[in-house]
Amino acid sequence: MNSQSTTPLQRRLAGRDIPAIGLGLMGMSEFYGAVDDAESLATLHAARELGVRHLDTADTYGSGHNERLLGRFLAGLSPAQRADMVVASKFGIKRPPGTYERHIDNSAAYARAACEASLQRLGLERIELFYVHRRDPAVPIEELMLTLADLKAEGKIGAVGLSEVSEETLRRAHAVLPVAALQNEYSLWERSAEQAMLAVTAELGVAFVAYSPLGRALLSAQLPATQDLAPDDFRRTLPRFNGEAGEHNRSLAERLAGLAADWGHSAAQLALAWVLHQQPHTLVIPGTRRQKHLLSNWAAGQIHLDPAQVDTLNRLFAPGSVAGSRYTELGWVGIESARG
Repeated sequence: MNSQSTTPLQRRLAGRDIPAIGLGLMGMSEFYGAVDDAESLATLHAARELGVRHLDTADTYGSGHNERLLGRFLAGLSPAQRADMVVASKFGIKRPPGTYERHIDNSAAYARAACEASLQRLGLERIELFYVHRRDPAVPIEELMLTLADLKAEGKIGAVGLSEVSEETLRRAHAVLPVAALQNEYSLWERSAEQAMLAVTAELGVAFVAYSPLGRALLSAQLPATQDLAPDDFRRTLPRFNGEAGEHNRSLAERLAGLAADWGHSAAQLALAWVLHQQPHTLVIPGTRRQKHLLSNWAAGQIHLDPAQVDTLNRLFAPGSVAGSRYTELGWVGIESARG
């Protein structure tokens, strides 16, 4: 049966051993309805007190708002406390404010300008982990990595990450400059990383950071019906949340919730624990603005699942069991990894 430890699970990221559960900040700025800076800042402070040491943002979230918000939080910490955090940001997606349309830019000039702008918004002298958010096929990955190597040599970034790239791109990039982390969507309902990427990252010694490990909250089994989401909630547009696909996927989440109740956890905790049990180099960055969800998610890092429980979850969410695409066509722009 499952057991629970009092020590948070630790994983290696950007040269540090940190708790495996971090915090994704995207929803503090857009995509999931109304935002509240005061609530978000309170959650960030609570995360710090809880032990969270990995905060994930991007320049495109809220057109810079997300980084500025994080910068306000970091400004209230002592130098020693700031140095204790792994702050990760990303560049490469250019979007008109308030839209989901995007253009991908990996040019040397843009990479450097984006880094400088992120440093200013964050109020930092160095970004510990700087991701290529999406790939621009017009720029050879080797050329891009040389640009990032220059930024690293200048002390502006500590380590380099890639997001939603192919295994081939990761290998080519890693041959030029060691890649510290690969960030892809991975959860019970998005398992395409198991086709090859989890094995390749393990082989290369690259941390695998799973974003949307709760299936954009559907796996919590507490998400309102799609039609009841806020008008500007982008999940309204996603195939997996709509029509017959949405109904089917919600039924899977309800079955997950039933198992979780039987095993003494919430559905969200069980979903997070499952990801962390897959490989010893996986980390998760569930996003939330609310402290109650933060506390619940954090507890997942102390859950041990036995092999029979992992197998039960694997069978419930076997590849192909989830209906619909995870993105619209607009969302697939810049993604090289397997479609799911």
